[in-house]
Amino acid sequence: MTINYKFPDGFWWGSATSATQIEGAANEGGKGKNIWDHWYETEPNRFFENVGPETTSDFYHKYKEDIQLMKEIGHNTFRLSISWSRLIPGGRGEVNQEAVTFYNNVIDELIANDIEPFVNLFHFDMPLELQNEGGWENREVVEAYVDYAKACFRLFGDRVAKWFTFNEPIVPVEGGYLYDFHYPNVVDGSRAAQVAYHTMIAHAKAVEAFRTYTIKDGKIGIILNLTPSYPRSQNPADLRASRIADLFFNRSFLDPAVLGEYPQELIDILIEHGQLPVSQAGDRELLKANTADILGVNYYQPRRVKAKEHLPNPYGPFMPDWFFDNYEMPGRKMNKYRGWEIYEKGIYDIMINLKENYGNIESFISENGMGVQDESRFIEDGEIQDDYRIEFIAEHLKWLHQAIQEGCNAKGYHLWSFMDNWSWMNAYKNRYGFFSVDIETKERTPKKSAHWIKKVSANNGF
Repeated sequence: MTINYKFPDGFWWGSATSATQIEGAANEGGKGKNIWDHWYETEPNRFFENVGPETTSDFYHKYKEDIQLMKEIGHNTFRLSISWSRLIPGGRGEVNQEAVTFYNNVIDELIANDIEPFVNLFHFDMPLELQNEGGWENREVVEAYVDYAKACFRLFGDRVAKWFTFNEPIVPVEGGYLYDFHYPNVVDGSRAAQVAYHTMIAHAKAVEAFRTYTIKDGKIGIILNLTPSYPRSQNPADLRASRIADLFFNRSFLDPAVLGEYPQELIDILIEHGQLPVSQAGDRELLKANTADILGVNYYQPRRVKAKEHLPNPYGPFMPDWFFDNYEMPGRKMNKYRGWEIYEKGIYDIMINLKENYGNIESFISENGMGVQDESRFIEDGEIQDDYRIEFIAEHLKWLHQAIQEGCNAKGYHLWSFMDNWSWMNAYKNRYGFFSVDIETKERTPKKSAHWIKKVSANNGF
C-alpha cells in the first residue's frame, strides 16, 4: 500500500469530547448541577426527542472499556474536559474527592494505554450557582474559575502536560447571549460582549496561574472554532462584510489569545454602537503577558457572507449581523443532515492564516467531523458503512497535509468524536463517532471509519 499523505513523526491521532456530552452520571458521584442539568429540568422540550444530559454515553462507568477501544483504533492522544460542577460542586469551595478519583482513574488509564490526555477546563458547562450570579458577566466568577483551574493544575498537572482553558468560547456568547440556543437564553449585545471579554480575562488569568506551577513539558492554550469568512465577491462592500464577520466570530478570541490584544477595528465598532464591555486597570497588560502556548482549531464549515441587503431594524437588538448577510454559494457541497457546507480547503486557509498572521503558533485540529442522522440506514453485516465520514476526514487531512508541507505548525488531528455523544439541544440527533452508541444499552459498536482510522494511525498517513 502506498502512503501518499505521510504526516510528521509524532503526529497526534485521536479524538475529542467533553464532560457533559459523554460522562452521564449527572446526579452521581457528588456532582453539582450545571446549566445543562437545570435547563433540561425546566425545558426538556427544547432538546431533541427530550433526551437530556443525565445518562448520555455513560463514560463515567465505561471509561476503561472506552479507553481500550481508543487504543485499539490507534489513538495516541485524547481530549477530554473536566466538569467544573463535578470537581467543585457549586463552583466554589471544597474539591469533591469522588470526582478527583474519577479523573485520576481516567488520566491514569489513558497513560497506561500510551494515550496522552489533553485536558480542557471549560466546555459550555457553567455551574448553576455561578450562572445564578451572572456567569461570565460577573467578574467574581472569573476569580472562581481561576481557583478551579489551579485545583486542576495541582491535582492532575503531575501527569497532564497539555492544558486548554476553554473550548469554543464564542459559542456560549452566541448561544447564551445573542441567538437563544444555550441557557440563559439572553438576547443582548452588550451583555454578550461582557461575557466574551470576561472569558478572555479568565483565560489570561488561568494562563498566568499555570506558569507558576512546574508542569513537565507543560503547555497551556485555548481551543477556538475558527471559521474562515469568505466574501461573496471582491466588491469592497462584500469584503467589508467578511472582514467584520471575521472580527466578531474569529478575531474576538484569536487575537487576544495569541497576540495578546484586541483588533482596533472591533473596539471601534463596539464603541460606535455603545457595546464596549467594562474593563479594569491592568487588563491590557494581563492579556499581553499571558498569550497561549498552543492553539486547538475546531473546523466544521466555512462562513460565507455578503454585504447587507437591507438596513438593520433600528428597533431590534444590536447584532453582529448588522454588518453582513449570510450567503449561500451556488454549487456548494452540503452535509444535508446538519445543513452545513462541506469545504475542505477551509482547514488549509486557517492554517496559512495562523502561519502568516499569528506567529505560526503550535496548533492542531482539535475538532473536525461529520454528523449524520439515522445512521442505521447504512448498516451492512452489522456495521455502519460510513464511507461518507471516511471521505470527509480524508479530504480534510489532504488539505491539512498540504498546509504542513508549506511550513504550518500543525501537530495533529482529532475527530469529533470517539463515539456518538449527546450534543446539547440536538441530543443524539446527528451521530459523529467512530463508534456507534446504543442509547438504551450503551453498547459501543465500531463503524467502518474506526477500522479506517486505525490503519491511518498505524501508517501515520494514508
